[in-house]
Amino acid sequence: MIRFQTFLDFYIKSSIHVALSVYALVRMTHFMFQIPYDEPMALFAFFGTVVGYNFVKYDALARAKKNMMRKELKIIAIFSFFSFMAVGFYFFKLELVTQLVAVGVLIMTLLYTLPFFPNQKNARNWAGVKIYIVALCWVGVTLLLPLVNAHQDLGLDFFIKCIQRFVLVFNLILVFEIIDLTNDDPHLKTVPQQIGVKQTKILGLLLLLPFYFLEFLKTNFIQKQLVVNLILVVLLALFLVFANEKRSKYYSSFWVESIPILWWLMVILL
Repeated sequence: MIRFQTFLDFYIKSSIHVALSVYALVRMTHFMFQIPYDEPMALFAFFGTVVGYNFVKYDALARAKKNMMRKELKIIAIFSFFSFMAVGFYFFKLELVTQLVAVGVLIMTLLYTLPFFPNQKNARNWAGVKIYIVALCWVGVTLLLPLVNAHQDLGLDFFIKCIQRFVLVFNLILVFEIIDLTNDDPHLKTVPQQIGVKQTKILGLLLLLPFYFLEFLKTNFIQKQLVVNLILVVLLALFLVFANEKRSKYYSSFWVESIPILWWLMVILL
């Protein structure tokens, strides 16, 4: 049991789980727009997420040369290095225009992590901005990049999916912000800090309505997708309603981040 928990902790801390969520959303984009499996794009997103998230999480810790998590951090650093090599390999297999868009997403990630202006904090610490930057990065990586790489027209369906994908990620982050409420710096001004936990849950539940009903406006409408989306909405609503500061770390970092993976698996099965 202890070994399994150690493995699970490493699996989460090394960002493999969140990377699988991103991979699942890329595959969802392929399915929704009837794009054949694009391996370079999907694996670029997977390994890029590993590198990006580990950089965001451990950059300050590594630069400060703290002893906390020393052995584990070294293993994660080695894993991140090989992931970085994989990112470079798959990057050069993408279309030129996709590479340019990917660089734009990278700049957003760096802006989120590093302080670019003198005497200023990074965007991660800008009051109330974090949730929007993260959601936009996820939309860019899981929706825009796959479509650009497949030379798809960015028409009405694309904009509908942008809104839906943004709402999905926004709600996932809301659960994290509720659970981390007692530990977050008050200056971050997360959504629960600004409007309270109850109002945050109401906001998230209300946002699930356009997420679901926008599906009817698609030109390439698939009826079975309504069933899958309904299950997704119910699951996300339940996780949102039952979220609180006393929940286990696995509630958000494992179960909530599993929702995109489950969404993709439901599409495969149905």
